Amino acid sequence: MTALRFVNARVVRPNGAEPGELYVDDGAITDAPAPDAEVIDCGGKTLAPAIVDLGVFAIDRAAFRAGGIVRVGLMPDQSPVLDDPGIVQRASLVGKPLLWIHPIAAATKGLAGSDLAEMAIMKDAGARAVSTGRAWIADSGVMRKVLAYARDLDLVVIIHAEDGGLTDGKVATEGETATRLGLAAAPSIAEALAIARDVALAEDTGARLHVRQVTTAAGFDLIRAAKRRGARVTCGITPTHLLLSDNAMSDFRTFAHLSPPLRDESDRQAALAAVKDGTVDVLCSGHDPRGPEEKRLPFADSAPGASSAETLLALALSLEIPIERLFAMLAANPAKVLGVDTGTLALGMPADLLLLDEQAPWQIRGEAMTARAGNTPFDGLPAQGKVLRLWKGGAEIFA
Repeated sequence: MTALRFVNARVVRPNGAEPGELYVDDGAITDAPAPDAEVIDCGGKTLAPAIVDLGVFAIDRAAFRAGGIVRVGLMPDQSPVLDDPGIVQRASLVGKPLLWIHPIAAATKGLAGSDLAEMAIMKDAGARAVSTGRAWIADSGVMRKVLAYARDLDLVVIIHAEDGGLTDGKVATEGETATRLGLAAAPSIAEALAIARDVALAEDTGARLHVRQVTTAAGFDLIRAAKRRGARVTCGITPTHLLLSDNAMSDFRTFAHLSPPLRDESDRQAALAAVKDGTVDVLCSGHDPRGPEEKRLPFADSAPGASSAETLLALALSLEIPIERLFAMLAANPAKVLGVDTGTLALGMPADLLLLDEQAPWQIRGEAMTARAGNTPFDGLPAQGKVLRLWKGGAEIFA
């Protein structure tokens, strides 16, 4: 494997970003350049850890490359469901060496929320976490067993936090927008109810819990309180829920039909505050490409989801938070949740790198996206920040 010497770079490290050099040999970061290292002049651009995208619903290599993503946590909601060791093992191997897929196994068989899946065998097959998938497990007894079993295996449980008793059949959040459009809507408290129960069960069992997306003020308050008590709880959010409110649905735009649904402006502001005060651990894309057959329908009949892998970084840059904090949420923290050694530019770490032009202007256009589908609620939005080059383990990934 070629040794590399990155020069004239703005290197992002956990304690900040500063001009400097970075050295790679045998696929890992080293403290000195090899004598025969290939020199890469970064031209003063930003050299940062490549993104670990926690919780994607589809494997989309072109979109991941464009977005600076080299590792993904794949949600279990696949066809077939990731509830069998053979399926999990295939998923974990299919992308290597240039894309590492970390399967998130189903917590229950078929994601039905009743019978526990064979977590131990799936962990041996490559599963890095277990999850309830797109849904919430209604039976508290089953959920407690899931958490206890996962604790014994040292696996994190990733949940979708919406009480299904309130959200089943609903496509929006209760409020002025949903009322005006006549959409079936659920109260935002559905999220807090789900979080409160699952945090309580996690504390009772001593399990690790990751709430894939928290989107309401009440939900963030519960996460903050749990962290203060020392609970093993982390949470994430997408840039979509940070930058858009339910006003984005005002013209029945199905590209704004998401799960969880967009919230009102006060919840959006609470989400921004939660990012700034450190409550939010992970920024993820929630990449869920949907073609016209699923989106060109009445809002209530359309499928939720957005194509968001290649817009994740640019939208995250618009949040105006310190660059080291940003890449902690995009790379280091999701890697910790999954238990993989990557996400920082520390000595000995895999050379998973991206070269970024933070100032490069571009426009998000759905029809021009490299993803399998261009269903983005940000269609037409001016953006800033482009991935110039990308490496996985020191090997460059080309388009």
